[in-house]
Amino acid sequence: MSSAPAVFRARGVSVSFGGVRAVDGVDLEVARGEVTGLIGPNGAGKTTFIDAVTGFVKYAGSVELDGTRLDGMAAHTRARRGLSRTWQTVELFDDLNVRENLAVAAARPGDADEVLSLLDLGKAADAMPSELTQAERKRAGIGRALAARPKLLLLDEPGAGLDASQSAELARLLPGLAEDGTAILLVDHDMGLVLGSCDRVVVLDSGKVLAQGTPAQVRADESVVAAYLGRSGVAS
Repeated sequence: MSSAPAVFRARGVSVSFGGVRAVDGVDLEVARGEVTGLIGPNGAGKTTFIDAVTGFVKYAGSVELDGTRLDGMAAHTRARRGLSRTWQTVELFDDLNVRENLAVAAARPGDADEVLSLLDLGKAADAMPSELTQAERKRAGIGRALAARPKLLLLDEPGAGLDASQSAELARLLPGLAEDGTAILLVDHDMGLVLGSCDRVVVLDSGKVLAQGTPAQVRADESVVAAYLGRSGVAS
């Protein structure tokens, strides 16, 4: 587990839709330079939690980034404060090439090319989105979020649609993205990706935190195996 200070803190975050509590009192921290995984069964509240802390749905509780409370701020204001996210469906600007897609979001000149190098997308820099493989589209989406130089990068299902080798490559890339101090919160169902890239893992079940710890601790937790890992066939 990282010894760096937490750059992101969520306390008692809850989201209700009608009478349904989708997220229920979640406490979660992400340290600077750390990759934290957020996993759980379908409907556990993972994406809803991301939507809440990034300002896209109303919530109860508190959210803090680098010592500043974000509660009440609009999504675009939170983004300017340093929260950057991807979406399950990668939406690139079809009339811009990959470099231009990243440059649109870049915090300063040169960031786009630096991120292209970090994500091994240099050869695809001048390609249009329609010419990209699924793996390249996923990395371009991550790159656009990363080019904004966020304090916290939230990744929502970046492994979806990738084959085993592409997922393994992404697992190798993510820790390197955090080396400059960026905090990363990774939501994904691909346990190979999560367990292979994260310093720490938080497990949600029915909107509540079921367990948290290192990948090894979470993998060995009997409550996690019963609720999730055993069903996905990766508990052994």
